[in-house]
Amino acid sequence: MSELTKRVPKQHIVGFIGSIVLTVLAAWTAVGSNLPVPWIITAIMVLAVIQAFIQLFMFMHMTETDSGKIQAGNMLYGFFIAVVIVAGSIWTMSFGYTHDHGGNSDTEQHEEHMDH
Repeated sequence: MSELTKRVPKQHIVGFIGSIVLTVLAAWTAVGSNLPVPWIITAIMVLAVIQAFIQLFMFMHMTETDSGKIQAGNMLYGFFIAVVIVAGSIWTMSFGYTHDHGGNSDTEQHEEHMDH
């Protein structure tokens, strides 16, 4: 066997263990901690960003080219597309339509029924 095939992928093992630890920590934060909800959400988001960087640098080979510009550009483009999709989805869902095509909301109909 050549020297390349005998090598243990230490970088992948460290990245995998780091990802597992961060996932367990996020799950414990959500289920087992007594923190207020805003702190839990903040902690999970911070852990998610850390895990994303681990994934990018340990598994996605962000630094394995001569300049690194191609991967960085692709990642920025992917991030932009993700932000557009999430922001567009939130914007679309924030209109608050009730699916009441008759013009009366459920509360108004309930109040009219109570008056009779």
